[in-house]
Amino acid sequence: MKTLNRYIGREVFYSTLLIFVALLMLFALFDLIHELGNVGKEGYTLGRGLLFVGLSLPGHVYELMPTAALIGTLFAIAQLVGNSEYTVMRTSGASLTQITLAIMRVGVPLAIATFLAGEFFAPPAERLAQQVRIQAQDQATRIVAQQFQSGFWFRQQLPLSTFVNIKSVVDDSGDAKLIDIRVYEFDSDLRLKALRVADTGTFTNDGRWLLKNVQTTELSQEGAKLTRVDELAWETVLKPSILTVYQVAPEKLEMTSLYDNIRVLGNNQQKTSRFEIALWNKVFYPAAVLVMMVLALPFAYFQRRAGGVGFRVFAGTMLGLVFFLLGRLFSYLGVINDWPPLFSAAFPVAAFVVFAAGMLWWLERR
Repeated sequence: MKTLNRYIGREVFYSTLLIFVALLMLFALFDLIHELGNVGKEGYTLGRGLLFVGLSLPGHVYELMPTAALIGTLFAIAQLVGNSEYTVMRTSGASLTQITLAIMRVGVPLAIATFLAGEFFAPPAERLAQQVRIQAQDQATRIVAQQFQSGFWFRQQLPLSTFVNIKSVVDDSGDAKLIDIRVYEFDSDLRLKALRVADTGTFTNDGRWLLKNVQTTELSQEGAKLTRVDELAWETVLKPSILTVYQVAPEKLEMTSLYDNIRVLGNNQQKTSRFEIALWNKVFYPAAVLVMMVLALPFAYFQRRAGGVGFRVFAGTMLGLVFFLLGRLFSYLGVINDWPPLFSAAFPVAAFVVFAAGMLWWLERR
């Protein structure tokens, strides 16, 4: 049985790896074509476009692994069925459970690799990719900006040398909303002149930010003066379009950042459903690799007379697309309808688990 496990595992792994590389290169090509349209605008060079495409690859690794596992396993098992090897395995005493476990032995490392890519490689790469895009705009707006674990920082020179820290930027009905703002103002001798702290900030139609619950500490030779106001208009070169470029979608953040955003938003009585759904998706998405591989087994066997390898690859692609779209659909519906985040994230995976189990049961009965 060990020999059979190694043989099935090798066939499934190589097929999955081949499909995965092909999909990764295809998506990289799509990204490159899109970036070529921005080359030459505001100092955006071809080199920056290529760098952006390269930094987008870890995110594609995370997104494409379940689909690649489905198509790769489907392709490998279909080849075994077409060559009558699958029939020989079954008549030799190999049960459907044993073949499924042989596939799962390949799926577990792939699921772990998917989790690692989505947690440790894709989020920092996505932040760097956004910085590559914004560098040309920085030169035009005279902003020096950077994203750190402490939040979003930027500096502007006029009218005073000012450093600003924004703990979080959220999407509030299509508009950027600032959470936990700190503004440090320095005089010409780089001495701290004032510190302004605000809970939230929203962009108004007159081109300014409206800060709420503002506490200002002014420093002078006479001492420190503390004032508090409910609202304060803040004029700055910082615009929502710049923040949107720096803002990484919740689905592409690591779990620690998602938890921090949930905590900050919760403390400020803001909706956290989108971030909670993204956090649960981080938990369940790697398991989709295993579900897709198990689903491929009955589907490949069932389709042995329905068409060639090309048809099976197409069918696997459609199943992967359905899973991806179903996950996105329930994420959006969960935010709109205030569904429990756990349900919104787990339902697509659970639905495919039930479907795969039903297909395996039907195949075993035959």
